[in-house]
Amino acid sequence: MTESGDISVRAVSIICEHRQGVLRDISEVMAENGANIEMVQSSVLPFGPDRGRSLLYFEFGDIGDYESLKESLLGLDTVYDIKTYRPLSQIFGKRIIIFGGGAQVAQVALGAVNEADRHNIRGERISVDTFPVVGEKNLTAAIDAISRLPRVAVLVLAGSLMGGTIVSVVERVKQYGIPVISLSMAGSLPDHADLVVTDPIQAGVFAVMHASELAVFDIYRVRGRHF
Repeated sequence: MTESGDISVRAVSIICEHRQGVLRDISEVMAENGANIEMVQSSVLPFGPDRGRSLLYFEFGDIGDYESLKESLLGLDTVYDIKTYRPLSQIFGKRIIIFGGGAQVAQVALGAVNEADRHNIRGERISVDTFPVVGEKNLTAAIDAISRLPRVAVLVLAGSLMGGTIVSVVERVKQYGIPVISLSMAGSLPDHADLVVTDPIQAGVFAVMHASELAVFDIYRVRGRHF
């Protein structure tokens, strides 16, 4: 939300029937009301009075007459409730993702969280997500899923040995415009990372500085360097 109170992106959650065609019907109503959908998530509620119903979360560009859209959606016999929220980008902001061995991940997170705190105090929104995961197969699957996650700004890979199939999915992630920082480690991964850093704490700091709109550090300006 801007200082004037204007909203550029709307976010709504819709509780509806969990059956075939409901998402299509809701999307048609949104399109008819001029909503350009930017993000959608779907899940089935496991608990509470709405157990077994679907929870659909949408983010879309502001259409001006939101109340008309809401009224049209509630007019569907499959829709039970609609709630409006601030978009996730205005709450959690950009995401730093850290994968790898538990000890190394913890050290990278230490640097990232401390640096993010410094920037967030000044009004930015940078969050840090960690996933201690080992094994080539597990890491390959986790890294490959990065391109399907919203708001990812930087991926940091922290471990002692990475290579093999991990390299191919790292190259794929980079094609989505997500820079990859690697700790200095054995294996072929460091040769494919945008930046290689020996100190895990510094790796976390670099990741947040790149994501920050206030900092002057840019991974792409030092691509291929080792620190």
